[in-house]
Amino acid sequence: MSNVLVIGGSRNIGYYSALRLLAAGSTVTFLLRSPSVFDGDAKVQEYVKSGKAFLVQGDALKQSDVQSVWDEASKHGSVDVVLFTVGGTPKFHPLKGFVITPENLVTQCFLNLICIVPHTATPKIVAISSTGLTHESHASLPLLLKPLYGYLLAVPHKDKMGMERVIAYCAGWDWNTKDDGEPSEKIMGSAWREREGLPAAGSVKNIMVVRPALLTDGACRADGSDKPAYRVSDKEIQGGYTVSRKDVAHFVVDAVSNRWNDFADKTITIVY
Repeated sequence: MSNVLVIGGSRNIGYYSALRLLAAGSTVTFLLRSPSVFDGDAKVQEYVKSGKAFLVQGDALKQSDVQSVWDEASKHGSVDVVLFTVGGTPKFHPLKGFVITPENLVTQCFLNLICIVPHTATPKIVAISSTGLTHESHASLPLLLKPLYGYLLAVPHKDKMGMERVIAYCAGWDWNTKDDGEPSEKIMGSAWREREGLPAAGSVKNIMVVRPALLTDGACRADGSDKPAYRVSDKEIQGGYTVSRKDVAHFVVDAVSNRWNDFADKTITIVY
């Protein structure tokens, strides 16, 4: 079974993924700003009592806290899987659409993570992003979704774009500077390529970026279904509007548990 570190697992995709991994026998260590978020969660508490789930208080915006949770997870064996599912709670601004605080939350948390992973470690890293970020991805969106992504989600998507830029640099993936430009210093921070601990360009392997379509709180269609419940591809997928967070979690766990060779070192789109 896997030894898993989850950053951003208090709710949504990270939470649902963690529950699936725990149910399969994995050990899961959570980094949580408020471990009390699980005080009333009977499922998580059962795994805590059985010594399979560990709740570590900390803030992923602090690199020292990310280092601490890595050290804690490493007490249970080599870290096999890292799920990075950080996402802020958006608030609506009439001029900017939905905004998160800080506006570079995801990018800076990911930088803190990638800078502390030992260069000798080779965990499977899964990072949750979004469709519609890049020029090519936005062009493939259904027409009715383009205004939503272009206005309401513009600010959070700049942050996700920053995370993807870091991944592209560290993994040695092509970056379309002509069409997508470079994320601003406000998102990336100054001289981010020179950060202490940042892996050398092209040196990171075993990473998968997941770009879900517009997320819903619907049920997991994949559970109990004999037919494919969702579409996944390392190419842009035409058509399709949404996918549930629970089905994204189903895909993530299936990928890291059963089909990693199919998806490692790729950006994967998932949509109904």
